[in-house]
Amino acid sequence: MTKATIKTTCPYCGVGCGIEAEVIDADKHIVNIQGDPKHPSNYGKLCSKDAALGDTVTLENRLLYPEIHGQQTDWNTALNHVANSFNAIIAEYGPDAVAFYVSGQLLTEDYYVANKLMKGFIGSANIDTNSRLCMSSAVVGYKRAFGADAVPCNYEDLEQAELIILVGSNAAWCHPVTFQRIRKAKETNPALRVVIIDPRITASSDIADLHLSIKPGMDALLFNGLLVYLDAHNYLDRAFIKFHTGAFSDALAAAQSSAADIAAVAAGCCLPAEDVQQLFDWFTKLDKVVTVYSQGINQSSSGSDKCNAIINSHLATGKIGKPGMGPFSFTGQPNAMGGREVGGLANMLAAHMDLGNPEHVDRLSRFWNSNQIAVRQGLKAVELFDAIAVGQIKAVWIMATNPVVSMPNANKVKQALQQCQLVVVSDCIANTDTVQLAHVKFPATGWSEKDGTVTNLERRISRQRALFESSGQSKPDWWIISQVGQRMGFSKAFNYQAAVDIFREHAALSGFENNSKFQLRAFDISAFADINQAQYDALSPVQWPVTKSQPFGTPRLFHNAHFYTINGKAQFIATTPRSPENAPNFEYPFTLNTGRVRDQWHTMTRTALSTKLNTHYPEPVVEVHPDDALRHNLSQDALAKIESRWGKMWARVDITTSQQAGSLFVPIHWSEQFSNQGRVGVLVNPVIDPLSGQPEFKQTPVRINPWPAHWQAMVISRRPLSILGYEYQVKIKGENYWRYQLAGRAVIVDVQNWSREFLSITNDISVDLLEYQDLSAGCYRVAQIVDQQLQSTVFFARNGQLPKSNWLCTLFDKTELSGKERFALLSGLPPQGDEQTGRTICSCFSIGEQTILQAIKSDCLVSVSAIGERLGAGTGCGSCLPELKQLLKNVSTF
Repeated sequence: MTKATIKTTCPYCGVGCGIEAEVIDADKHIVNIQGDPKHPSNYGKLCSKDAALGDTVTLENRLLYPEIHGQQTDWNTALNHVANSFNAIIAEYGPDAVAFYVSGQLLTEDYYVANKLMKGFIGSANIDTNSRLCMSSAVVGYKRAFGADAVPCNYEDLEQAELIILVGSNAAWCHPVTFQRIRKAKETNPALRVVIIDPRITASSDIADLHLSIKPGMDALLFNGLLVYLDAHNYLDRAFIKFHTGAFSDALAAAQSSAADIAAVAAGCCLPAEDVQQLFDWFTKLDKVVTVYSQGINQSSSGSDKCNAIINSHLATGKIGKPGMGPFSFTGQPNAMGGREVGGLANMLAAHMDLGNPEHVDRLSRFWNSNQIAVRQGLKAVELFDAIAVGQIKAVWIMATNPVVSMPNANKVKQALQQCQLVVVSDCIANTDTVQLAHVKFPATGWSEKDGTVTNLERRISRQRALFESSGQSKPDWWIISQVGQRMGFSKAFNYQAAVDIFREHAALSGFENNSKFQLRAFDISAFADINQAQYDALSPVQWPVTKSQPFGTPRLFHNAHFYTINGKAQFIATTPRSPENAPNFEYPFTLNTGRVRDQWHTMTRTALSTKLNTHYPEPVVEVHPDDALRHNLSQDALAKIESRWGKMWARVDITTSQQAGSLFVPIHWSEQFSNQGRVGVLVNPVIDPLSGQPEFKQTPVRINPWPAHWQAMVISRRPLSILGYEYQVKIKGENYWRYQLAGRAVIVDVQNWSREFLSITNDISVDLLEYQDLSAGCYRVAQIVDQQLQSTVFFARNGQLPKSNWLCTLFDKTELSGKERFALLSGLPPQGDEQTGRTICSCFSIGEQTILQAIKSDCLVSVSAIGERLGAGTGCGSCLPELKQLLKNVSTF
């Protein structure tokens, strides 16, 4: 069998890593994943998630056939049903009674067709995206300052900088390959300074020269203070301000009113004054400064102002448009930028045109040959689901996203969809919290079957290429949308035969009336307006704008200090710092912060298919400062209940000094498919930025208390089990096993029979049972062995003390247990001389914490490189390097 190597792009974060996929067996979906050494986004480097992509292309849990009301049907019936239903609802209630909720996981071609159908032919702007949740404040910031949603920087700027400020960004885990690029730059140039501004000490803090543990929500105050300092100490670039910007005096006056001096800034941000002084000194005295900002800035009720406070500092010093400097928004998703290009947000039109501009509406009307172009903004994400809840929106089509998990006030979103007249979902996954609520399910192609383009966070367009044929009856999203459009009566406008047809139209629109006769638009890829299939197939990564005069793209914007405003000048924005909308109080004394962990992505629909990615954080956790844990009687690894005004969830307690006192941190990833009480979205306040519509995910008032379970159990089985109805249950897929963590307050009287029913244990003489029972201690343990091979175990305890799972799980790799393993099995501890690997630290090579600690102690290892030479840990993607350093520190401290 001939092996094919295909160049494609990672489907996870906004870094846009190039991949070389060697297809070993197309029928069995076996593929070898390597980094593309020639792709300029990563030069061959991969993180733990994209390195494990080969594990996720399985057909496990794939949606393969269209369904209506849970019954499999054919495409023709499903498409007609949706098209006819949309038309009937529009005829009765108007176009604003339907909505699309789409995703940064879609390809640009999918996004373009969805936006065209809704805004161009249905005639409503009720199409929004999960990108609203992660970067819409950054869009507002760029548009207000530059006149366009245009990221000025590129990755090379990070390597050329003298100072990198990471604010509200744990890039080490959220954009790991780019973070490794920063790490390498610092190793190459020890003079490079790195400042981390984050309430938490994160993995990114590992390379920090200065960490500012800022009071949650006070970032605008800090950067207003910087602007005041620049003026007071004569560090302004007054020529740049005079000739290339506007509204400086207003911005300075607003900053002076809130941040008069360093003492006021330090007090308001709860920071040492000397640390604020150090940041300001470095910013003023070092010429090449890049400020990287992400969700910690954007996900706020004042996120747009925070973005502009950052941009103001760069405009005031002219630190923009030149190598090694600029305000650099790190986008969360692989194609959030592509969605912005095509107008995938409810407040914009395609090709960087604006809904509020009649000239733009007219231009798009003529280009699409439609007189039904939407003329006013649609509903943004939170508003959209609120409108579903009150019956204003009668039909919604959700594509490639899981809002029942990811939205704030997620229980309300779930209830809204449960009562909605028509819910259509396009997805490649059969069982998600959202798919389960769909009346119509469209099977979409998955990452390994999709063909199109994505744009990364530095404006680089890359090709995503199919590795396999479409599975089952799945179809590309653009095809599904086009078919519905045709059946709604818009045949001519949606007669696409291939993805290249859409890309060609998208490129042509970007250049349509985009010249000196009109106000120039930043997004322009008109060089591809005549692209053919062969050229599209061979398309190399390139940064827009890409025009006939700039056929090789544009690595950096604003080098000529000309911006996309009416007068060509950048605009300062006066910002008044605002505290989070909902402050902690007596009833809810903590501030909840949410975010990502290293090895999972969004709601785990794909990453949880990879067993190696499930070991770093196997259960939902809540990070708590030790002082808070002591005050609230919280114990390490015990279960806690977290509550807000909007909902409640359960998580394991992780007591850590990396968490700021008075704040909690909970990861976003768990859905009801994996943890029945693990959706953190149910807690999050649905407050939004009034300009961007982005929710305040980083600051929700909550309370936390121990959850006194009467019992806890750990069940490990070689086959998946149907487990329902327990107050707390988590499912974890491992290599050759499934692990279930259970807990409850209802008394289980006969634990032995309960366990036997669980595992379907019979009195078959071919089955060996190992049992231990201590009724007075409330402890019961059983293992089922068939033909010398471990099949399942149950560990039950009324005091909550269960053994660690790591060694027990390794026994499922064995075809036959040894005598000493059988003897030790029910203790939960490896036999003397065998190793307890501990929690996985290095996912690339499946190396556990205890293995690393043992090597450090026994071999007297004193550096990360020594650990790498001894074990391999840290020599793959590098994402575990901060944790390796911390282990070395812990051992030396001990």
